[in-house]
Amino acid sequence: MKRYNYSELSEQDIQILVRRNFDPNDNILNIVNDIISHVKQDGDTALINYALKFDGVILNKLYIDKAELELLASEVTPDQKFAIEVAYNNIYKFHEAQLKKEDKIETTKGVTCWREFRAIEKVGLYIPGGSAVLPSTFLMLGIPAKIAGCSEIIVCSPPQKNGKVNRFIAFVALKLGIEKVYTVGGAQAIAALANGTKTINKVDKIFGPGNQFVTKAKTIIQSTTNTAIDMPAGPSEVLIIADETSNPKFVAADLLAQAEHGSDSQAILVCTSNLIIDNVLIELEKQILDLPRVEIAKKAITNSYIITVNNLMEAINFSNEYAPEHLILATENWQNIIDFIINAGSVFLGNLTPESAGDYASGTNHTLPTSSFAKAYSGVSVDSFVKKITFQHISAEGLGNLGPIVEVLAELEGLHAHKNAISIRLK
Repeated sequence: MKRYNYSELSEQDIQILVRRNFDPNDNILNIVNDIISHVKQDGDTALINYALKFDGVILNKLYIDKAELELLASEVTPDQKFAIEVAYNNIYKFHEAQLKKEDKIETTKGVTCWREFRAIEKVGLYIPGGSAVLPSTFLMLGIPAKIAGCSEIIVCSPPQKNGKVNRFIAFVALKLGIEKVYTVGGAQAIAALANGTKTINKVDKIFGPGNQFVTKAKTIIQSTTNTAIDMPAGPSEVLIIADETSNPKFVAADLLAQAEHGSDSQAILVCTSNLIIDNVLIELEKQILDLPRVEIAKKAITNSYIITVNNLMEAINFSNEYAPEHLILATENWQNIIDFIINAGSVFLGNLTPESAGDYASGTNHTLPTSSFAKAYSGVSVDSFVKKITFQHISAEGLGNLGPIVEVLAELEGLHAHKNAISIRLK
């Protein structure tokens, strides 16, 4: 990992450091545009061809039905089922609390306004399945979709080498009451969900993280179709703030937990103590050798870096500029700095709160904005799966109270038909 001293970095240096997943020559953009175009034109045929090209799989059909899901799910062991059940219950409990009915507000005597939520009818869930299969993402997306009451939930996940989906994906699908999973991955899955094919219905909104190609596809379809997306959620990242109260073994473990996601992941350490940094680097060298995904982790660590800061406020300042997907405050002093966090997807407080807990089972959602989009986006929640519609009712008394005000405002804007809509009622 490269090392930098915060006090020696210019503003330009910082902007270069916080930039990630950059596509300067539009290589990814051009590839994804081509994929979207082919799927839009050739539908299922394009999806089958891309499965062969990218996944090395010959597909006879583009989905796994309920009977096949049940057969696959039967391979899940009791202890694995129990772990998934606990995670399901915690995630459900946390997200269910987000459904709150809002009060009706009388803004003027006789004028009542309020909001009610309505579920987005058709949603598409993208569950990554490249170098790692993520049933946890299925829980994070499927549970709030069910709580919100979405009437149609279409799930896409890349096929395994046998043309099926992972047994854990199958188990979660059945747990969620989903009876069909489409074996389509990558940018082509996003294109299919956005435009529809003979087999896959078009959806109103697409959810789920992915690699740079998936993320690029989501941003393109949001601007070229009437399908919305949850957020730009690309390659995963973590930023850890540490000081002399941190545990180097824990910090190294958290950095590697992020690094094993993929070679394009980033794991950043911002620390006030050079001694802690030196010990973290020693621990990284030890712990990385025990990982089955050691080569992937090594590539990610090579693309990551360490910044030495003079104090925790400098660390927070850099973190807010980086706007990490995951922020770990690996310090006993986290209560002193939590109020200064402005930009982050999800925050993990103290030495005993690893990102892994939130990734799987604490209850919070792990589908989060990456690449500095935490400056403007929130993570997935039940709110992501609903629209909030405003309602208002005006009584005769209310029209008498508010009508003259609207008449004046409409007239000063030169919109006389607007004024007349009030005046004709007042008469």
